Amino acid sequence: MDFGTFAFKSFTGRSMKYTIDKKENYTIITIDEKKLDTSIAPDLKSEFVKLNAEGITNLILDLNNVKYTDSSGLSSILIANRLCNSSNGLLILTSLQDHVMKLITISKLESVLNILPTVEEAIDRVFLHEIEQDLTNKED
Repeated sequence: MDFGTFAFKSFTGRSMKYTIDKKENYTIITIDEKKLDTSIAPDLKSEFVKLNAEGITNLILDLNNVKYTDSSGLSSILIANRLCNSSNGLLILTSLQDHVMKLITISKLESVLNILPTVEEAIDRVFLHEIEQDLTNKED
């Protein structure tokens, strides 16, 4: 179920452009912005909290269009990661551009965040995670 493209007016008056594609086991959020910075990071955090409250536990964040992020953008990603983990789900980042990957590496977060090259690989990882969860629940 594709919910289309959204433009969310931020407190700064700027619109954050993104798309949400909700599936049964995961949701893909594609950021249609060149910069993930202080002008849109608070709105992205709010979106992550809203989706988590709706019961969405597996998020795939497609950052193909994002050429630059700062610490506030990284903070919003870490909040999404915490929300997904606390719900026994996954946050997977895909299609990272060089600058974004460098910031993650400098921050030593590459071992904390799930990063895969493509959305397709992320979808496969979500299904593997779901199988692992089912097996763990059966053992309990």
